[in-house]
Amino acid sequence: MPNRERVESFIKLVVQGKYVEAIEEFYTEDASMQENQEPPRKGMPLLVAGEEKALSAVKEIRTLAAKSFLIDGDRVAINWLFEIELPDGRSFRQDEIAYQVWRGDKITEEQFYYDPGQRKPV
Repeated sequence: MPNRERVESFIKLVVQGKYVEAIEEFYTEDASMQENQEPPRKGMPLLVAGEEKALSAVKEIRTLAAKSFLIDGDRVAINWLFEIELPDGRSFRQDEIAYQVWRGDKITEEQFYYDPGQRKPV
């Protein structure tokens, strides 16, 4: 079960833009990630490859902050706000909830909930 300091350390790494490092440090080897209702990605190599692929598809991604987070035993919910710039210069904001299940001090399951309509660049 994570403590507040451990979750805050995870959030700090993501806000610093160290997305791959956050996966490597805070996820279990057999962890899964899922976007909305899409099939989950499972296992550290697939999670890292998925993150690297997502990062290579954008010009820049900034985590503006974790708007809030909640801890309930081994469950954590984080409200993220991202600003994403595409290679053509258009950008959008994505407000999402990451719902996590922790095993000890690492994330073993994570599902992201967001409105895909936010991804329409302006």
